[in-house]
Amino acid sequence: MKEKRVVIKVGTNVMTNKDNRIVGPILNELVRQIATLYEDGYSPVLVSSGSAIAGMEVLGECLAKDDATRRQIYSSVGQPRMMRHYYSLFHDYGMRCAQILATKRDFTPGKHRENMINCYEGLLAEGIVPIANEDDAVSLTMSMFSDNDELASLVAELIEADALVILTDTDGLYTGHPDDEDSQKLSKVHPDQAVEQYVQASSKGEGEGRGGMKSKLKIAKQTAKKNIPTYIANGKRKNVIVDILNGHDLGTKFYA
Repeated sequence: MKEKRVVIKVGTNVMTNKDNRIVGPILNELVRQIATLYEDGYSPVLVSSGSAIAGMEVLGECLAKDDATRRQIYSSVGQPRMMRHYYSLFHDYGMRCAQILATKRDFTPGKHRENMINCYEGLLAEGIVPIANEDDAVSLTMSMFSDNDELASLVAELIEADALVILTDTDGLYTGHPDDEDSQKLSKVHPDQAVEQYVQASSKGEGEGRGGMKSKLKIAKQTAKKNIPTYIANGKRKNVIVDILNGHDLGTKFYA
């Protein structure tokens, strides 16, 4: 029997507080859930943002004037810091993790894609949790992922995942602003259902991640059409990933 595979994407807005500092207990809760899923027979893959914020915490102001160069510097400094966090946390749960940095080119049909598949399949066969992120240090602007939601969707397709869980800082997709009393959470969305009018504009600063709810909605619909159920849920809610995969009515489910 093929093991169940799940791709979990965690955004910068989930792992940081209002001061844009990375919150250790949130990362610990994320890894705890991944360890639980692994024990329950899942092969989890984590797509993690956070390298730019982690780099900004170390460097503070950066001398580079060019936005792309600044992103490369922050991400290059922050990426090993993020992996140190994850390595330590997974080690505490008796698990192993590995880093996979990718550019969009790696998903183009051909040798690069085959190589990526071999890498993921090899790691999963060994019971190692792959941690994916965009290779910001070498990504060219014209061939960058729109954000890590897109990367997560491509990884889910690549490994033929049984589910994609996109974690954000709201409980799912709402019919208005999540804080408005009149707004209602949509529990289920069909890929052909028109819900784009409900999405609020995103206002993000440097290092805070590129994706907003508009991107998540687009990616969730695209992924569901590939027969991969996709969930948008609140990553700051305790046990949210495990509960969703156990059938609890949390977040917004996009189904094929």
